[in-house]
Amino acid sequence: MEHSVFEYDDPEFDAALDLRTRVFVDEQDVPMDREVDGNDPEATHFLVSDPDPVAVARTREYSGDALKIERVAVDADARGEGYGRAVMDAVESYAGETGCERLVLDAQLSVVGFYEARGYEIRDDEPFEDAGIQHRRMAKSV
Repeated sequence: MEHSVFEYDDPEFDAALDLRTRVFVDEQDVPMDREVDGNDPEATHFLVSDPDPVAVARTREYSGDALKIERVAVDADARGEGYGRAVMDAVESYAGETGCERLVLDAQLSVVGFYEARGYEIRDDEPFEDAGIQHRRMAKSV
């Protein structure tokens, strides 16, 4: 298993977008114009491969000392094999290296427990809907 950290104009972006499209658009019915939201050029992207792409995420500056983690996805055939942990390890390592003090994410309700196990805490009073899917805002100090 290996991971890469890259920018929008790097060749790995196509593989990351393909995986995101399969998970969010094809599997979860997120509209393509919501998935490709115009924020990819300003984001840092993460891809885990084994040897094919199996997990992806991106981060963007959120507010001052924080990074927002977005578009975390694991290929349906690879779930439960540790690839979600691997991509989050890469994101959190990157955050520490860049001096980030806080990580923020909007977790789908089905994976809140995954993030709680990593030390993220719920930061909102009620779930909210994004692209037709219920989410919770979560955060963690780095």
